Amino acid sequence: MSTVAAEMWVSGPVGSVPSTAVRSTTARRAAARSRLRMTKRGRAVLLMIVAAPVVVLALFFGINAGGATATTSSTPLQTITMPAGESLWQVATEIAPKADPRDFIADVVSVNQLSSTNVQPGQTLEIPAKYEH
Repeated sequence: MSTVAAEMWVSGPVGSVPSTAVRSTTARRAAARSRLRMTKRGRAVLLMIVAAPVVVLALFFGINAGGATATTSSTPLQTITMPAGESLWQVATEIAPKADPRDFIADVVSVNQLSSTNVQPGQTLEIPAKYEH
């Protein structure tokens, strides 16, 4: 397009766009482009600002949630010493003849925090009072 044709279009006769309209459109575009734009770093900073309190609260409530674990038994206990040559099954039939021996053994293992049902002669075990003779 020649310079003359461009001048006629901007300031020309009927049907042409006035030069003030061209300038105001250009100014609006420039203003629209100069608005705040979020960069990758800006988005990361904003995410950290929003996420940090959430993470802190989750850690606070997560750490405090473990405090409700019971460390002692509220069931009264009696103590026995394992006789030589006997297993927990035999002790169960002697101490709690009416109870299921599997339940007795499971309770004894749980109360004494044993890793297995193997016991040694002379070993002291705590027995829940519900299994008293």
